Amino acid sequence: MLLLAGLVAGAAIVRPGPVDGWMGGTGGEPTPSLAAAEPPEPPPSPVLVASATDQPAPTAAGVKAALDPVVAAAGLGSSVNISVVDAATGDQLYSRGPDVATVPASTTKLATAAAVLSARGPAYRIPTRVVAGAKPGEVVIIGGGDATLAAGASGTYPGAARLDQLAKQVKAALGGAAPTRVVVDSTLFPGPAFEPSWDPDVPTGGFGAAMTALMINGARVNPKITHGYAERYPQPDLVAGQAFARALGLKASAVARGKAPTDAAAGASAPPSAAAGSAPAPGTELGKVESPPVLRLVEIMLVDSDNVVAESLARQVALAKDQPASFAGGAAATKAVLADLGLPAAEITLSDGSGLSRKNRLTPSVLTDVLRLAAGDQHPELAGLMAGLPVAAWSGTLRERYRSPAAKNVAGAGVVRAKTGTLTGINAISGVVTTADGRLLAFAVLADKVTAGADRAETGLDKITATLAGCGCA
Repeated sequence: MLLLAGLVAGAAIVRPGPVDGWMGGTGGEPTPSLAAAEPPEPPPSPVLVASATDQPAPTAAGVKAALDPVVAAAGLGSSVNISVVDAATGDQLYSRGPDVATVPASTTKLATAAAVLSARGPAYRIPTRVVAGAKPGEVVIIGGGDATLAAGASGTYPGAARLDQLAKQVKAALGGAAPTRVVVDSTLFPGPAFEPSWDPDVPTGGFGAAMTALMINGARVNPKITHGYAERYPQPDLVAGQAFARALGLKASAVARGKAPTDAAAGASAPPSAAAGSAPAPGTELGKVESPPVLRLVEIMLVDSDNVVAESLARQVALAKDQPASFAGGAAATKAVLADLGLPAAEITLSDGSGLSRKNRLTPSVLTDVLRLAAGDQHPELAGLMAGLPVAAWSGTLRERYRSPAAKNVAGAGVVRAKTGTLTGINAISGVVTTADGRLLAFAVLADKVTAGADRAETGLDKITATLAGCGCA
């Protein structure tokens, strides 16, 4: 039995209206007069209807006959490795180098998602804490690795923890005593801030950021930019500290990096309203806010391929497995968690959690194994991975794809749900698709020597997966 049925059965695809927010759509309803003037639409296609084992199963011969000519014409270059499996049974339906280690680009985020959902659990929330400093009037804000933290109500990520609310807690805990200095403790992430194997343009390219344990809005300069390119602050922790200082009524000059008192981790909470003039002991907790649950963070990461959230989640895997919260620690911990889930460690090589590193290597079969685990009922904690996958022609990185009748990819609209991967010369897609006969398949197509250009490669990937959607292949 597949858990995916409970997540998506009965949902219907509706074409989105104008984009307003990270998931698109204005949330408004048409007026009766406008609605009446529009011609009736045909019945919507179901979005990833539940797959049952009593539906006709594709055969390997049928899938091969359908895919071989499409793969050959896809323009994906000389290194194309593919795995297609029946999500219910695990039967291999199509294989082309399924166990060949390939640069996965952002499909790496599927591995990160599975690892953090397993290691932290879907309900875990990342804390940002404030404790009393070593000197009177000094407060220390301790970054816990929440990349979605906001300064106030107008942050980038819906439901984010907020520094203005944290400041209110601190003021109440101090009982009227005015803070005089803010110390920023971002030592939870030991560095480096950028993975050495990333392309040289990543630090200024708008799709990555310096990874510090304290930041607001994924380090964006403009929090209103919710997806895609966004300028990032070079020192996100200090910017967040300055935003917190403003919420306390202090100037930016009152902010400096430092470290919390050594007993802060076990420090007692301050009374709800301490007596005026009685300074709390160093390390006393003055306030705490928490991120949305990991389940929601995984969805944010996958739907818009958010690299900064991905790297923050990889560090949560590291912390859960007692590894340093660094690129290397996150990669090692992710590999260990995936191995604990039964995946072959020899087919997993990671340098980061986002897929920006060209040193990452995953096999297509590892990715389809991850998807099968998430769709099955043996690991219910992984089900959130499926909920976060973009839907073809509807959401996230697939919002504008699968819409071209000329490219013969519209059969995938609404029934392909997948994570994309793109670096220069590398194009990938991995996810699930419901066939014309109602069977759920997991797939991974990884191409890491593409020369034809990203647009043609994406069209080729879409046509391959749309072919699976339109083919019973029994």
